[in-house]
Amino acid sequence: MEAVRLFLFPHAGGSALMYQSWPARFPAGWRVAALDAPGHGALMEQPPLRDGDALVAHHLDRLIPELDASPLPFALFGHSMGALVAYELARRLTARGRAPVWLGLSACGAPRPKGPPMSIRTRELSDDELRDHVARLGGTPPKVLNHPGLWRHFAPVIRADLHLVESWRPAPADVRLPVPVSLFGGAKDAVVGPESLERWSERCARLVAMHVFPGGHFYFQDDLDAVARAVTTDVAAALRLSPVRAAGR
Repeated sequence: MEAVRLFLFPHAGGSALMYQSWPARFPAGWRVAALDAPGHGALMEQPPLRDGDALVAHHLDRLIPELDASPLPFALFGHSMGALVAYELARRLTARGRAPVWLGLSACGAPRPKGPPMSIRTRELSDDELRDHVARLGGTPPKVLNHPGLWRHFAPVIRADLHLVESWRPAPADVRLPVPVSLFGGAKDAVVGPESLERWSERCARLVAMHVFPGGHFYFQDDLDAVARAVTTDVAAALRLSPVRAAGR
């Protein structure tokens, strides 16, 4: 299979560490890389961003040199808050004539001008309520939630990310994104159900597939191999069929 660069974007409060076991699941020759936001992972010492446009601009500054440095086609995958980031990156890169060959949107409803893509109101949550909310979603190690020192560090980062999601107001979808898109979610996700995923059709013109796996908001933790196979299959289909195949060159 043709080599691809797959860039991954994590959930609110998450870092590239959540994707550490992903690269081994993809074909040889693929370059699979997760990107940290300020305040997260390798960029932990930087202050977290609370504005969606600023976060997208940060990732564009990182991505453009990488796209310029290699002729390989590239794809984007984002989970939860990362899906918003990946979508907006795909939209802006497409406008610049640098469209990805494929976009994967996971566990996130489509943004709407008058409301957030996920019903979370962090300003109304006490610190203990926020910890309980994050624990119910899964994806955050118990050692972080239960360690007072670690929680004091991560709680402001999580609040900043969730505030960013709540306040996200992307440009109106006057033209639907022409990039091939696949949707991913968990059948038991209490935050984003399949019907919320389907609303991406309002913003995306070329839906390749919608994959609903057993599990909740972090469904891929239960069977990562199955998720990786779905991603690989859909990217391969997009490479064969997409007229934007060479746009990342």
